[in-house]
Amino acid sequence: QANLVESGGGSVEAGGSLRLSCTAPVYIYSASCMGWFRQGPGKQREGIAVIHTGTNSTDYDDSVKGRFTISGDNARNTIYLQMNSLKPEDHAMYYCAAVTPSRRFFPCKRVRGDFSYWGQGTQVTVSS
Repeated sequence: QANLVESGGGSVEAGGSLRLSCTAPVYIYSASCMGWFRQGPGKQREGIAVIHTGTNSTDYDDSVKGRFTISGDNARNTIYLQMNSLKPEDHAMYYCAAVTPSRRFFPCKRVRGDFSYWGQGTQVTVSS
């Protein structure tokens, strides 16, 4: 099991910002797709942003488009999720995910079944 190390969660008021980070082993980071999923209380885990680490092409769920930005740092094998204008409905556990190197997807899609490796999750709490 690959070790995806997440950090950056926390508690903010609505309208605030947070940045999540996820560092992967180099053989995972360079495979193709990494992304961020979230699971709110009583909800299914949903894909909100993905990035192809080779081309930096991205895709977002409509609920976060224009507020969240996913990016990658090849030198650090790390992806980020910059979250601005946070809303109470963004309150969730956020998970970093990566595809297995044997499956080189393009473009990347926010499909849970495409991702084989998962981080431990980091909590984001947004108060109104």
